[in-house]
Amino acid sequence: MTTNTAVSKAATSKAAASPARKLGADFPPDQSVGYLVRETHRAFLRALGARVSRHRVSIGMWYFLRALWEEDGLTQRELSRRVRMMEPTTATALESMERRGLISRTRNSQDRRKVNIRLTDEGLRLREVLLPYAMEVNRVALAGISPKKIPLLREQLDRIKHNLDADAIRDAEFPRRALAESGRRVPLREARYKD
Repeated sequence: MTTNTAVSKAATSKAAASPARKLGADFPPDQSVGYLVRETHRAFLRALGARVSRHRVSIGMWYFLRALWEEDGLTQRELSRRVRMMEPTTATALESMERRGLISRTRNSQDRRKVNIRLTDEGLRLREVLLPYAMEVNRVALAGISPKKIPLLREQLDRIKHNLDADAIRDAEFPRRALAESGRRVPLREARYKD
């Protein structure tokens, strides 16, 4: 291969990659709030997970314990919604928690189809052990941030969450509107991405 051919191929390759590279340069990950929030969340999970695992509690169990400490006796479906996990994931986590002796399951006395999840004495006891870890991780994360700015940080994060929740609701309604307006059956993928 001649030098000119090698230079030409490199230039062609560079030109082909340029639009994608240029687009990425216009919006690098560290400029994306979503990326920064994701990386921050992962750091929180690592820090908290390292602490709660000392007590044979996984980060997945933590979410369910936290919800049950707030309101014991929820049904599996209610618990899934509170923690925002899919029901099969919830079922798997609850099986582990039951084997570990953190929860018990009992049939609902009014509706035998439902099962209520209740903390055992061990599950209740862990509240006093594990909640201080969450407080510690928050203190570590907020080090160097003025105490006066922390309420603003919480407010802004809550606003971002609210905006995205509202957007998800609109997005979920779009396929239904498209179906109703068309009078025909439209596959979800087609309805969602239709111009």
